[in-house]
Amino acid sequence: MPQNQRESLLYTVMMCFVMVLWMSIYNVALQYGALNLEVLEKGWIGFPFAYIFGMCCDWFVASKIAKGVAFGYLLKPQDPPLKKILCISGGMVVCMVILMSFYGACEAAFHTGAWREIPWIWLRNIPRNFIMALPFQFLIAGPLVRRVFRMLFPVGTVLA
Repeated sequence: MPQNQRESLLYTVMMCFVMVLWMSIYNVALQYGALNLEVLEKGWIGFPFAYIFGMCCDWFVASKIAKGVAFGYLLKPQDPPLKKILCISGGMVVCMVILMSFYGACEAAFHTGAWREIPWIWLRNIPRNFIMALPFQFLIAGPLVRRVFRMLFPVGTVLA
């Protein structure tokens, strides 16, 4: 877990990169009905704008909501680190899925011109994204990014 604001920003940059890239590829694969090189290319091409939007949502909205709910209602200071990780990560996934599914609906409307369909696309994408994002976060992205983060930035090396 990040120990200060600078570590938190570095961790967010890394986690957002992994999650947004994976979810971009996943959503393009859902749209195309396959996973192939064309899907990887389309996911990568759409990634930069999604990443910028995702970073802003993560840093300014989702983290504040997730940490506020977690520390306000679910966690006590003496709770074990794993419980803190799971509560905050789960809250982040819920917030980010809602926000990024809206981004995806707007992007789909931009490409198809179906602007009136945004609410329906958004509502359809929320459960689709949630069933991929939550297990991916808990089982792959979270452990991977935490391990790489601590390898690159041992505790105490990033000053507050």
